[in-house]
Amino acid sequence: MVGCGRPSEHSVEEVRCTEGVPAVKPWFPHKAFWVSVVVCLLVVLIALALTGNLGNSGMLEDPAQSIHIVRITGPDPTGTVINQSTVVDKENDLVIFSVTSPSNLSSTVLFDVKHGLVCYKPANQESCFLREMDQSDYQRVGSVLPESTHQMSQFQLSGSEIHRQTEFLGVLGGHGVNVSTLEEPFQALCRDSPVHWTRRAEGPGRQRLVYFCIDICFPSNICVSVCFYYLPE
Repeated sequence: MVGCGRPSEHSVEEVRCTEGVPAVKPWFPHKAFWVSVVVCLLVVLIALALTGNLGNSGMLEDPAQSIHIVRITGPDPTGTVINQSTVVDKENDLVIFSVTSPSNLSSTVLFDVKHGLVCYKPANQESCFLREMDQSDYQRVGSVLPESTHQMSQFQLSGSEIHRQTEFLGVLGGHGVNVSTLEEPFQALCRDSPVHWTRRAEGPGRQRLVYFCIDICFPSNICVSVCFYYLPE
């Protein structure tokens, strides 16, 4: 019996193998071969997926456990109702404030601790305003970080206990920011909106007017009114 285990280097042997003796039939039909290949691939993919899930099971649990929501409500010393929610993402070092005004408009303030930036997205403005964090920002954001494993915290502030501060930020004219150069959280917040750099300032002065403010309250009973105005070019 002539075997056909390997391709021969001589065409004569190939003819003898195919014509002299009927070729040995494959161990399984052609269709069954491809079915088996597909099944093997599926088994390999499933095994890889299971291995990945088992290897990363701890990592998959951490993001959910790292998300913490802080609710702050109550009247401030002026009688204005505070209605604010804060999402703390410890894994990505993000603290996102959502401040709802009495007229039911929401503004967003994003602290990116990892990159040391703060971004303001007022409800009544089409622009975003960006600045670098300073030491006081890190201290205030630290008061929001959860001290327990609970996923939700509720703070009811009393007007007599709140200490209010006012800060001024000057908008730097001609210092626009390309949104695509920012990190993903800022891109999501400021998509289709112009972004302007700002810096802390002593105050607008008599010749310039404040054109909007955002109030942010922290669990440490400190509320900060951040007011914006354009600096002279």
